[in-house]
Amino acid sequence: MPTRQGWTVLVGAATALVIGRVFGILELFVIGAGLAIAAIVAVLTVRLRRPQLAISRWVHPSVLTVGDTGRVDLLIDNRGRSRSPRADLAEPVGTTNTAHMTIGALGPRAQVTAGYRVPAGRRGVLVVGPTTLQRRDLLGLAIDQRVVAGATEITVAPQTFELPMPSLGSGVLGRHLLALSQRIGPGEFHSLREYVIGDEPRSIHWRASARSEGLKVRQHEAQGVRRCIIVLDRDGDAYPAPVTTEGADVFERAIVAAGSIVLSAERSGLTTRFVTNGADLRGPDVSGHALQVLAPLQLGGPLGELERDPGEGLGLVIVVTSTPSADAWRRTARIADPTLTRIGVFTGVTSAAQRGRLGVDASSIASFRAGWQRLAGARGMTHSFSAAESGTGAPS
Repeated sequence: MPTRQGWTVLVGAATALVIGRVFGILELFVIGAGLAIAAIVAVLTVRLRRPQLAISRWVHPSVLTVGDTGRVDLLIDNRGRSRSPRADLAEPVGTTNTAHMTIGALGPRAQVTAGYRVPAGRRGVLVVGPTTLQRRDLLGLAIDQRVVAGATEITVAPQTFELPMPSLGSGVLGRHLLALSQRIGPGEFHSLREYVIGDEPRSIHWRASARSEGLKVRQHEAQGVRRCIIVLDRDGDAYPAPVTTEGADVFERAIVAAGSIVLSAERSGLTTRFVTNGADLRGPDVSGHALQVLAPLQLGGPLGELERDPGEGLGLVIVVTSTPSADAWRRTARIADPTLTRIGVFTGVTSAAQRGRLGVDASSIASFRAGWQRLAGARGMTHSFSAAESGTGAPS
């Protein structure tokens, strides 16, 4: 079809033809005919000599983390039997950017590659494509364009950090878990040792004692943390309206905190479960699936009733919400299981009295680091997880 310049030439040609005809000016009649012929030839050229190009797209990695830079590579293959004309490719990247590429003339069955980088500035689903092939004539009077490749979605996961998981006796949470383990009872059998005054008579191993000169006592290891349930509150009533600066957005900090805890818990070998309104993830690779859910997640409805966890051993229920007055925090208090310890990660502004002894102030990323370090009694976050480290960066 004609371009803007092409339509201008056609209007000029028609005007010249009419004036030349009315006033009998042969020169205007010739100029108008020449302009019309030029525009018609341009349209026929781009219509009849279309490039027979096939486009294949690769995005790597297929899942990006905020702050990463991905790459899109295109393989352009000339499927025609003759040399293809010069053409342009236009590929939308998100809603605000477009990648433009010029493809020179290609011989029959020839291939060429082109690519560009994609920065991941904010979590979500970034749509690349569809790709449009544009063919113009030399004068720019006509253009032929068609879609040659569909769209591809790139998942941009939230920024996540490595967190130390609690161990018995270490930190505020570790001391709480050790006391809880001692109240629940002995853990796994570890070894036999000599009886000392003060040992419980029920811990004596009578069969082993009969074969030795003194009494033998069973020694057990205290139960450590085996499972972790991360609950993310996405109730719109629990969070203030999103703000312009992402670092100050209370809900965005909740996304970062929840993703960091899920990845760190699974990496530490804990049986991990991730729950939010509309999702209840567990089993193998729960962290990878959780990032897929967190990437496009927006504010929604209130958290439903939390299904009881049938797991064994000590466990953590980590609730990520805005404040202790949020409905999700009250709902999780109904879990009546003596083996589970509830921890609050609060992304709004709260006082120490509101958070309690096992609460974490996440009103900023820095306070989240410091609060979790205090709770776990270990060194804080060592580095940010990349898409490859979280196991979600396989090429598409």
